[in-house]
Amino acid sequence: MGRESGATDASRTDAHGRAELLEALAAHHPGDPREEASLTRMLDELSRLPRPFDRHADLVHVTGSAIVVGPRGVLLHLHRRLGRWLQPGGHVDAGEVVAEAALRECVEETGVNAQHPPGGPCLLHVDVHEAGDHIHLDVRYLLIGPDVDPAPPPGESQEVEWFSWSDAGEMADDALAGALAAARRVGVGPEGPDRTTDEETHG
Repeated sequence: MGRESGATDASRTDAHGRAELLEALAAHHPGDPREEASLTRMLDELSRLPRPFDRHADLVHVTGSAIVVGPRGVLLHLHRRLGRWLQPGGHVDAGEVVAEAALRECVEETGVNAQHPPGGPCLLHVDVHEAGDHIHLDVRYLLIGPDVDPAPPPGESQEVEWFSWSDAGEMADDALAGALAAARRVGVGPEGPDRTTDEETHG
């Protein structure tokens, strides 16, 4: 009975998560041709996949990541396998929606207790890319980080740093550069995250 109840709860969470994500994607305006193509692919895959958040169900699945900004700039970590400075993020666990996964992955990978903006989760950017033999439908959320040093736990990449906006932009690949540009469009930039208003966050 407990296992059946747990499976039902997970199904309800998946249904809620899919509906929530589709609503956010419908309101999202891509910032460049790469993101436009990613958004189209993501919507197509969401209509095809019965369990889009389950990494074991299909080689194509949704992931969540975080563009973390704060008084010190932009928080990035050196990905151990790829050897590139990237935003924190990863797979969606059972019972989570994507925004929750992005927040959890940020805390787990950096040790920084970032938070969603006061108005609620802000979908900044989407990107579809290969990750080994998988395809990640990556949904990027804005997180606000406090003025603290990163403290990644053992087992995670120990190279986690705050970068200035200009330095982050110089090392960013096309996907991260697009996400940083999206953060600027909602009012987050060199002046600091306190410029983000509820209207801008949800506009």
